[in-house]
Amino acid sequence: MHRWILLLFAALAAPATAQHLTADELTPGQVQAGSLLLRMKTGYVVATRMNTSVEARVSGLVARVAVRQEFRNDGTDWVEGVYVFPLPDSAAVDRLRMHIGERFIEGEIREKEAAKKAYETAKSEGKKASLVEQQRANLFTTSVANIAPGESIVIEIEYQETLRYDDGNFSMRIPLTFTPRYVPGQPLPDRKGSGWSPDTTQVPDASLITPPVVTKSVAHKLTFSAVIDAGVPLEYVASRYHVVDISGSDGYYNVSLADDNVPMDHDIELTWKPVADRSPRAMMFTEELDGEVHALLMMLPPDDFAAPVQVVPRELVLVIDTSGSMHGTSIEQAKQALGLALGGLRPTDRFNIIQFNSTTGALFPASVPATTANINVARRYVSGLAANGGTEMRPAIELALAAQSAESHLRQVIFITDGSVGNEEALFELIETDLGRSRLFTVGIGSAPNSWFMRKAAEAGRGAFTTISALHEVQEKMARLIRKVEQPRITDISVAWPNGAVEAYPATVPDLYAGEPVVVRARLPAGTRTSVPVVVSGRSSLGTWDAEIPWEIEESRAGIAGLWARARIEDLADRLRRGADAGETRSAIVATALKHHLVSRHTSLVAIDKTPVRPASAALQQEQVPNLLPYGQTHSAIFGFPATATPAGIYRMNGILLMLIAWLLFMYLRIWRSGNAPRKDD
Repeated sequence: MHRWILLLFAALAAPATAQHLTADELTPGQVQAGSLLLRMKTGYVVATRMNTSVEARVSGLVARVAVRQEFRNDGTDWVEGVYVFPLPDSAAVDRLRMHIGERFIEGEIREKEAAKKAYETAKSEGKKASLVEQQRANLFTTSVANIAPGESIVIEIEYQETLRYDDGNFSMRIPLTFTPRYVPGQPLPDRKGSGWSPDTTQVPDASLITPPVVTKSVAHKLTFSAVIDAGVPLEYVASRYHVVDISGSDGYYNVSLADDNVPMDHDIELTWKPVADRSPRAMMFTEELDGEVHALLMMLPPDDFAAPVQVVPRELVLVIDTSGSMHGTSIEQAKQALGLALGGLRPTDRFNIIQFNSTTGALFPASVPATTANINVARRYVSGLAANGGTEMRPAIELALAAQSAESHLRQVIFITDGSVGNEEALFELIETDLGRSRLFTVGIGSAPNSWFMRKAAEAGRGAFTTISALHEVQEKMARLIRKVEQPRITDISVAWPNGAVEAYPATVPDLYAGEPVVVRARLPAGTRTSVPVVVSGRSSLGTWDAEIPWEIEESRAGIAGLWARARIEDLADRLRRGADAGETRSAIVATALKHHLVSRHTSLVAIDKTPVRPASAALQQEQVPNLLPYGQTHSAIFGFPATATPAGIYRMNGILLMLIAWLLFMYLRIWRSGNAPRKDD
C-alpha cells in the first residue's frame, strides 16, 4: 500500500516540477565551471553558452548596429542552440552572417515558411545552418543547427533604426534581455516551440517567446562600442545605466564599456544633446534605390508653440501594474512615479488610481476631486501597494477607459507598467476600440521594459510614452511626462511633399506634445529633384503653424530606404488589425520585406553551409539558451504562483493536494493497521 501511494504521488506530482525549471534552481554541485545545465527529458545536459558583442555607428538620425552572438557547445553531443532575444521595436533587420572558423556564410531573405523548411532540411542533413525569425516587432529568435562538441559558431545580425529625439536629447537604446512575458488564456494541445509556457488560446505562439531565464551566468557577457557622428557640436554624451569610456570632440565620439565583464541584464541607453544654439530644428536624409527617392524627415516645432495658454481641468486616471514581474526596483520606481503624478494635481482636477495583477481594483468607485484629503488617501494607498500575481492587463484597460466623466474635463490615463505581456495585438485593438475621448500615456518601468508595447499603446491612445529604468531618473522623466500631459497638443499635422505622389509613413502624423518632433519616412517618384520645399503644418490653441524645409538638407545616406520599408511593414500590420484583407496585406508585407531584405512576421533570414558535418549516426539535441533575468527582478516573484497564466501554479496546487491526499491515505492505512493488528490476549 505504501509503495502504491508513493508511486501514485510521484506520477501525478512530477509535472509540477518541470514547468519553470531554470539553471539557477540547480545545486552548485550540478554545475560545471563555466557551464549552464538544463533539465531535459533524459536528465541534465550542458547548455550552450552564449556571449554577445554589439557595435553601433550613429550618423545623424540613423544608427547602424551589428550584434554578434557566439554560441559555444561545452557538451559532448551535437546540439541545436535556440536563443530568443530582444531588439529595438523600430529595428530594420537586414543582414545575417554565420561565421564558422575562417569562413563566412551570408544569409538569404525568404518567406518565413520557405526559410524554416530550408533550415530544417539542412539540420536533418547534418549541415550547419542558422535561422533568424521575428516573433514580435521587438523579439527575435536565432536558431543554430549542428554545433559540434567543443565548437563555437558566431552569428552576426545587423539592423538599422531611427534615433529617438525627446526634449532636446537624442538617444539610442539597445535591449539586452527582456522581462518574461505573462501568458493569458487556456493551454493548447500542441506546441510551436520549447519555451516554458504552452501555447494558449490568447497567445498561440507563447512557447516561442518564453525561453528559460537565469539570475546568474558565466555566459551572457557583453562587449559594446559605439561611434557617434552627430554632425553638430554636443553638450554631452552620457550612458544612463552603464559605466562607459568616452573620447572625442566636435560632434564625433567613441564610446565603450569601461568593464569587460558586463552581464546582459540591463538595456544600454546612450543619450547626447547638441549645443543649444546648434540644436537642429529640421533634418532630412535621402537615398535613391531602383530609381525611387526615399526620405527621412524630422521637424521639431518651436518651443513656444507648445506653451500652455490656459489651465484646463483634467480627469487623471493613474493605472499601476502590481504583478509579479514588477517586483523589486520596478514597483519602487512605479510608486515614486505615482507620487509625483499625484503632486501635480490641481484643485480643479479629478483623479482615480487603478491597480492590477491577477485581479483589478480601483481606489475610488469613480474619479474624485483632487482635494488634499483625497490625495492623502491616495498616498497611503500607494505606499501599501506590493507586487505579486499575474499581468491581467485587459480588465485594467477596460476599467480605465470606461465611465468617462463630463466633457468639461480633459481625460488622461497614465499607464505605468513593464509591459510584460504576450497578447499585445489584442490590447492594441482594445485601446483603439474603447479610447473614446481619453488620451493614453504609457510609462515603461524596469531595466528591460517591453518598449514596443509601450510605444504602440501610446500611439493607439493618441498620447506619448516614456521609459524609467532607474530610481534616480523617476523625478526627471515623470516631470517631463507631466509637462507633456499639461501642454496643448499640436494636431492636424500634414506634410506637403514636392510632386504630390508620395507614400509616407505614418500615413497620419500623430498628435504631438512639447519637445516631440515630426518624424516621417517617405518614398517619392523616381528622379525627384526640385527646389520646392517640404512644408509641415499643424494647429493648436495658439493658431496655425507652417514650416518649410529645403529639399536636400543633408547628403544621401544608405539605409533610408530600409527604414521606409520597415515603417511600411508596421503600417500594414496595423491595417491588418483594423480589418484589412489578410491575404492582400500579407502579400504586401512579403513583397516589401523581400525587396529590402528585411526580417518581418512573414519573412526570415536563413544561412546554410552546403557541406554536411554531423555524422548520420550522431543524435542532435535541442537546447534553449536562457536569458538573464532583468536587473532588479527575482525569479520567485515572476514565476511564483500566481505570477503567470501558465499551468505552473495549478501544478503546484495539485502537488500540495496530492501531498495532502497521500498523508491522509497514510494516516488511514496506519489507523487501519492498528485496528486490525493481533492483540496480545488473542
